Amino acid sequence: MRQWVRVASLTGALVAVLAPRAAAPPDFASVQVQPYTPPKAAPAFTLPDLAGKTVTLAELRGKVVMLFFWATW
Repeated sequence: MRQWVRVASLTGALVAVLAPRAAAPPDFASVQVQPYTPPKAAPAFTLPDLAGKTVTLAELRGKVVMLFFWATW
């Protein structure tokens, strides 16, 4: 009987030590991380396409648009 009491008390102590505690909210300031902000709509712009035709962003609404920005210095 005493053996069972020791096992039970040891098991209870382990559960108390290993039980997950309530997680603290992340401290973004300490690691200098900015919280995510939802994306904003792209501003209206007009660019020439490969054939030289002027295309506005509004004409492409609902389509996937991929822009490549490059420069040479």
